[in-house]
Amino acid sequence: MIAVDSFSRHYERCLEGIYDCTDRIVINAYFALGQSPGGFRTWWRRLMGNDDNLDNTHLMRFAGHFSRRVHAWAKKEGIPIVACQRGERKHELANQHIPEPIRPGVFCILVGRAPAPVLEVRGTHIQKKAPHPYVNHYYFHIMDPDWGHVTIRFCPHPPFNAQVILNGHEYVAIEATRQNIDFSKEANCFTHVSDAAGLARIADTMIRSSADVGRLVQACERWIYSTCLCFALDLAEQQRTGFRYSYSAYQAEYSRNLLFERGCVLDQVFNSVIDRTRAPLEIRTVKTIFGRKYRPYYKDAKGKGPRIEVTVERPVYNLTVFKVHFGRLTVKIYSKGERVLRIEAIAHNARDLRCGVVIDRLPRIIESLKAIVERFMSALNGVDVSFIDAGAVETWHLPSTVGTSRIGGIDINQRRMRAVMEAVIALSINPRGFGTSDLAAKVREIIPDVDYQPRQASYDLKKLSGKGLVCPIDRSRRYEPTSQGLRSMVALVTLRDRVLLPLLANAGKRKTRPELPNRSQIDTHYDNIQIEMQKIFECLHVAA
Repeated sequence: MIAVDSFSRHYERCLEGIYDCTDRIVINAYFALGQSPGGFRTWWRRLMGNDDNLDNTHLMRFAGHFSRRVHAWAKKEGIPIVACQRGERKHELANQHIPEPIRPGVFCILVGRAPAPVLEVRGTHIQKKAPHPYVNHYYFHIMDPDWGHVTIRFCPHPPFNAQVILNGHEYVAIEATRQNIDFSKEANCFTHVSDAAGLARIADTMIRSSADVGRLVQACERWIYSTCLCFALDLAEQQRTGFRYSYSAYQAEYSRNLLFERGCVLDQVFNSVIDRTRAPLEIRTVKTIFGRKYRPYYKDAKGKGPRIEVTVERPVYNLTVFKVHFGRLTVKIYSKGERVLRIEAIAHNARDLRCGVVIDRLPRIIESLKAIVERFMSALNGVDVSFIDAGAVETWHLPSTVGTSRIGGIDINQRRMRAVMEAVIALSINPRGFGTSDLAAKVREIIPDVDYQPRQASYDLKKLSGKGLVCPIDRSRRYEPTSQGLRSMVALVTLRDRVLLPLLANAGKRKTRPELPNRSQIDTHYDNIQIEMQKIFECLHVAA
């Protein structure tokens, strides 16, 4: 096991293994020619011979024909078609219909309403209805030999847009079975692994090159034409009109999974990390779903090794999640199963990663999500385990040089500069870094009575940059704290707010107070320190 980030290295002694995995992948499938009015008219002429019957009535007929054909085929094959209500989790509903034994092919079709870009004809013009109307979508749930449970969401209205939904953990589980790696899997999480390094190797090589993307595209094309599109256009019509799908990445998730040796250690580590980091990082919401029992103390209570097993996730153990949203990017950390801590980055729309969305760019999308996970974990570790160098702090007040400019030093006794440091700490988990406007807005939240503007934030950032506390990202106008700088700023803020001020506030005569029934360990330490501080003041002849 090789810990690849500072957070994992800090808790490496408690870990059994580490593996990274691409989780949910959502791929848009679209007919490129049919996305423009002129291209759609060209395709219609290929299909019908001319465009004399290109009207709304004929367009709507496709959805009706599709529905009747799907229902007739499903009835013949004995495949259930289930109408979904609003708010139902379709994947969980489909899991109830997985056949035993599992065999490749469609095992369930769900029908649900969702908005879609439906075309309409107005005179000689073809345009999309605005707003997009709600129409029936068909969710084909398929068992694929390489990717396991695959879902294709299909719109029966021309030009027949679709989405293919896959999960990387399904792929890794199938490959691990082929390579005789024993594991126990709960939903989309490996809870026990006999060869963590081998599993990590499979997950790491899942989507790294164009060849890997080619395997993914093959899985999409294995089903989308013969299982979904065939109910709207038969194979002859597909060939005659040249109907071929193009693919682009829409959503992606990437996770780093830490397998702890003991479940109770996971609870202690995660709860303490949440307690120490949520205030500096301004995590406003922490959600806990309470389970039915405590995590076991021993590595394996039954004395048995891991086995190839997949179970449905239930809230057996407490599940605590805290997440941070940055537009359509989300970073979250939560516990799964008995002994797994997962740190996950989610791109709800891959365009926000700014590295392209065509399917060939999927490896770059995954690399971007991996970088977000590592940046988040580094920031988490910097806040969790802070450290301050007394020698460095003594030089903070001295001037420094940034480029050819001479910049003033950092006065930690200044209220504004302390607020800037707190703002930098809170913004450290932003996957894109932060700009002067972001910093100015955060400082105004901390000290609302001060009119703090971006030009002042720019000057203060230069001060922090001159001391190596922050640095620009790839020569852009956005910044991120350095690992050492983040740890130093957190230590300074913690020492001042959690140690010095409470001690000085209670440095006088200690007030007797009733013994609290649930005293924490830190309360006991504060009382002991206050007693010793009074003795030190007496020896130094300091009036307290």
